[in-house]
Amino acid sequence: MLYLAQVQNQEILGEISLQLLACQNSDDTWAILSEQSFLTLQKDFAQNPINSATNVLNEGILVLATVDENSQVLHIQAATNWVLQLVEKYLTTGFTPDFLQQEAQKAEDWRQSLTLQSQELSRRLIEVEARREQIQNLEAKLQQEKQLLESSIAQLPIPPATPLI
Repeated sequence: MLYLAQVQNQEILGEISLQLLACQNSDDTWAILSEQSFLTLQKDFAQNPINSATNVLNEGILVLATVDENSQVLHIQAATNWVLQLVEKYLTTGFTPDFLQQEAQKAEDWRQSLTLQSQELSRRLIEVEARREQIQNLEAKLQQEKQLLESSIAQLPIPPATPLI
């Protein structure tokens, strides 16, 4: 896993540790670590030529550290180029924190508006269903009255036809 960390030299013990600040979730998303976490580097880590970390392990420097599942630091590189890429990618195009806050507020407003519209549509659907039920009840009542009238008419005596004069 990739972490953004700050180098912490512990002069008394002669050790170098990394304060983990954030971890990478995916290619473009990172999570800031809420609790302070430190990893102590093995004493021979900086001398290992594979790591090429001797010039990036100065106190306070930000580094990108690759850490395995056993919390062992596998590789360290200076974070300078990475930070500059972030600045170039996100901060030179007008994506200021205020702009992002406004966009987040717009999205929240849209979400609330859609929720209200959904609730209004649900309410209207319930009203339409209630009216449909009322109409069906009225139709059934009218049908019963029609049948009652037809049966009443059928029971009336029909007088004989009288010739027209």
